[in-house]
Amino acid sequence: MTKPELLVTPISVDDIVPLVEAGADAFVIGEQRYGLRLAGEFNREDVAKAIALAHANGKKVYVAMNAIFHNEKVEELAEYLRFVSSVNADAVIFGDPAVLMTAREVAPEMKLHWSTETTGTNWYTCNYWGRKGAKRAVLAREINMDAIIETKEQAEVEIEVQVHGMSCMFQSKRSLLGNYFEYQGKVMEVENHKQQKDMFLHDKERGNKYPIFEDDNGTHIMSPNDICIIDELQDMLEAGVDSFKIDGILKSPGYILAVTKIYREAIDLYFENPDLYEDKKDELLEKIEEIQPANRPLDTGFFFKETVY
Repeated sequence: MTKPELLVTPISVDDIVPLVEAGADAFVIGEQRYGLRLAGEFNREDVAKAIALAHANGKKVYVAMNAIFHNEKVEELAEYLRFVSSVNADAVIFGDPAVLMTAREVAPEMKLHWSTETTGTNWYTCNYWGRKGAKRAVLAREINMDAIIETKEQAEVEIEVQVHGMSCMFQSKRSLLGNYFEYQGKVMEVENHKQQKDMFLHDKERGNKYPIFEDDNGTHIMSPNDICIIDELQDMLEAGVDSFKIDGILKSPGYILAVTKIYREAIDLYFENPDLYEDKKDELLEKIEEIQPANRPLDTGFFFKETVY
């Protein structure tokens, strides 16, 4: 049994070395023109620096090209893929077949990770993209543990699962801040709508605040809770899930660093002795609860139930 990769989303180049020391095995980076919902913006110089730092420490870097591309951006893909290849990225994350087709032409050696965040719901679809050239499939956040295990058992590609962080509930290409969203016929308030960060859609009836994230790809309404599965990793570890992702979107560097250390400890404990992990997993959860922002409750997402936000 092989240890799963611990995949982390850094905010800046300065985070790479500290996260390596904290136990990260790989990183997702990129720029929002090509990547969807990134924890931080990495221009080309940053991408090159991050890859050099990671490789110097024996770690991997995957560059995100999983945005939804319209006609006007398609002709840019070849040039960006050539750049990504030239700086020795370990893989490109894609959702749009245009990226796959372009990579075949200009960077045929580049590894590809298929990620749409919503349609990775069964093993057959994962294998379909594997037969098209993908080496990894990223599973949807909305499937349960049994489906994850079954998919891994049947998959012909690597399987990646998000184990920590917030999820996207809604996306629009448009910038929708203001009076754009109605829920059950009641208009919700958008707090801090004149700011470019710390914006929330406030549902007074449920007492929930949904973070609003805006980038070049539009408006994204995020979950009010954070997924945390630190105390329920054993089934996926036993099944051989290949990559555990910590999503750091809208989180501080310090928080991402601390969570990475805790998941590193959990994985290492299990592989030293599953009983050690079993004995300490509640303590590991408590460590995360201690650093968790008061307005971001932890839950297990869809792993064991159909979560309704």
